Amino acid sequence: MIQFILNNQTIKTSLPHGNTVLDFVRYHKRLMGTKIGCREGDCGACTILVGNIENGKLVYRSMTSCLMPLSNAEGKHIVTVEGINGKELSPVQQAMVDTNGTQCGFCTLGFVMSLTGFVLNDNTSYNDGVKSIDGNICRCTGYKSIERAAKILSDKLAGKPKDNTIDWLVKNNFIPSYFTGIKERLLQLKNGSGNHVPVTNGSLIVGGGTDLIVQKHSAVKRSAINPFFDNTNLKEITLDDGKCVVGASVTVTEFAESPNVQNIFPGLEKYIKLVSSTPIRNMATMAGNLVNASPIGDMTVFFLALNAEIILNNDNVKRTIYLKDFYKGYKQLDKSNDEFIEKIIFKKPSQEAVFNFEKVCKRTWLDIASANSACLIQIDKNGVIKDIHLSAGGVAPYPKYLSYTASFLKGKKIEPAILNEAIKIMNDEIAPISDARGTKEYKRLLLRQLFLAHMPLPIKQLKEILIQQ
Repeated sequence: MIQFILNNQTIKTSLPHGNTVLDFVRYHKRLMGTKIGCREGDCGACTILVGNIENGKLVYRSMTSCLMPLSNAEGKHIVTVEGINGKELSPVQQAMVDTNGTQCGFCTLGFVMSLTGFVLNDNTSYNDGVKSIDGNICRCTGYKSIERAAKILSDKLAGKPKDNTIDWLVKNNFIPSYFTGIKERLLQLKNGSGNHVPVTNGSLIVGGGTDLIVQKHSAVKRSAINPFFDNTNLKEITLDDGKCVVGASVTVTEFAESPNVQNIFPGLEKYIKLVSSTPIRNMATMAGNLVNASPIGDMTVFFLALNAEIILNNDNVKRTIYLKDFYKGYKQLDKSNDEFIEKIIFKKPSQEAVFNFEKVCKRTWLDIASANSACLIQIDKNGVIKDIHLSAGGVAPYPKYLSYTASFLKGKKIEPAILNEAIKIMNDEIAPISDARGTKEYKRLLLRQLFLAHMPLPIKQLKEILIQQ
């Protein structure tokens, strides 16, 4: 039995745990405001808000209901557009009307939910408002009218307090009054019986569902589900003896929000912005990205360049391997069917080391990489590379750790002749194929450019290398 709050109603359902929240709210509760669009988490028409208690605070995050299994709704507040309706239009809805932010109307509900999520969060600048709708696609308005709506809302939120936020939002009609009792109701729900989905031997492990439900929608729906998304034992990020330990069920958003992680990676916000959209980052788990084994997995490439290790667990029998040794071929892993990733571990880079992540897509944002790459490099005062780790995606059947290239560069001085030779070695390490994201020749070109982007050289010297190529 799964229990959660849907808008203002407490729900108990014995439906298969692999059903999506989208299908539940539309077909079982007849809440038609949540639209069916792509069913792949791309368009945002099915966006809902998911409220959960995090570190004692009620936090709402936007998520795509088409990829959210019912098991992940357990103990949470699920909010559809019907759940924010009042006697009059909310300021979010009114702003969309006043700026002509809707035309055909199909995408509008998703935008309204994402912008309502924005007003519920702590960050209330105009830029934060625009960021909140990065997972919503509109084919009519050209977005500028919706951006103007975000500006209206950011101005209205100028007086919102940090404390008692829900009360202030209710008072100003952003959300209905029932929201004031949600935190207490969730606490009671989590303390009640039946609020843990049972684990079944041989069941299908599901994290955020952002890839598995796209690839195997019917299989997930039919299978017994072993939900990992809310496993508290897999949700921690800790620093221990110079190592950062990331739990398997940590989401991309949780990783990005971690003060420990932010201190390690000064450019983290820039990197994370290149990874999918806000609703997907709110759902996608770290281990899910790794076991997906996509040749262009962004976070996989990120961790490969950190020379990360993973702990695999099989009924509490654990083993540790390097992530670079995890991939054996296309979708082939050094993992038995009974094993799961428990933790990801990497050494905290030294203060002298520089980390960088690069990605090229057909679109700048919200797209799959044509090629991506990451690099951790440490250079001494004489310009000699003391240590380096390199990774690349989109250029091999699996996420690639460029071991030969890194080995060649270690101990050498960064100069054009050395980098030209490194590029030749790198080209021998990779085997891109032509596909919808570009020809194999184009991908080699992209990786060369990304490799050079990692190198701390003046533009003049980089141009010299390119001329020689």
